[in-house]
Amino acid sequence: MSTPPQSPQPADQPAQHPQPPAPQPAVPPQPTAYPYPNPQSPPPGAFYAQPTLVGHPAPGQPGLPGQPGQPGNPYAQSPYGPVPPIPPAGGGGGAGRAVLWAAVGAVVASAAWAAGVFLVGGKGDSADLRGYSAPSNLCSDADYSSFKDEYTESDSSPTHNSLKDGALDESYCSLSLKKPGSSYADAYLTLQLDLHKKTEPGPEFTATWKNYDDSHTGYDVDPVEGIGDEAYLVSQDTTNGSSSGSRYATLAVRDGWVTYTMSYSTYLTSYDEDKDPPALTDVTDWLKTDAKATLRRLQD
Repeated sequence: MSTPPQSPQPADQPAQHPQPPAPQPAVPPQPTAYPYPNPQSPPPGAFYAQPTLVGHPAPGQPGLPGQPGQPGNPYAQSPYGPVPPIPPAGGGGGAGRAVLWAAVGAVVASAAWAAGVFLVGGKGDSADLRGYSAPSNLCSDADYSSFKDEYTESDSSPTHNSLKDGALDESYCSLSLKKPGSSYADAYLTLQLDLHKKTEPGPEFTATWKNYDDSHTGYDVDPVEGIGDEAYLVSQDTTNGSSSGSRYATLAVRDGWVTYTMSYSTYLTSYDEDKDPPALTDVTDWLKTDAKATLRRLQD
């Protein structure tokens, strides 16, 4: 914008003596309407001082590196659109507090959601007991009828106990098996039912029984189909057709969060009256039959 023409001085007025130049202020004049520390007149060619934005050149000034300069048009709009006000550094502005609390609220809400998922868990985290109950006397509720054709004498005082707790319900039974005419036990049968109400037993059950032969030398491990979710048969025969040694077999079953074990063992010595224990293949068949029948009984 051109400078307005100056009015000519009349000829009859005395000539004006040049005045000494005014001292320069310590702070250079600012291209704003109210510069600090003292007001200054607008620079020539700019009748309306323009406010400046942080990071953008003033009108009529060269642009920042990488940005084109803006013409000295006092009514031109910034190509970047309106810039929102910056909250005070002390955080006293209402807008600043609103933005801050909105961000904090989002973080807290996300953390609460994550904690809820972690602590409450999904539906699958509840104990899967499949309707089983642990009786106070497993010896009277379990089925071991397959062994009674071989061991006809009943145990008059079997050992049994039970546990009721918020984390675990357990029933245990130990029986002595006798053949006709025997004064002492010829074999032993132990049963145990566990209802895991807080901890899913699957991984530890699999690690224990599937790999039993890794930690116990001389045992055979075979998976069993058709009983619970998974089952393993662990067996060992050290008699080798002689009158000494032992025969042992355990069927371990997991059905949901419920585990059941049924174990048979017999020991042959020169003092034992039984010199002809049942074959191990017969014993394992009896264990499978009776375990299925017992688990059916113990479901509500």
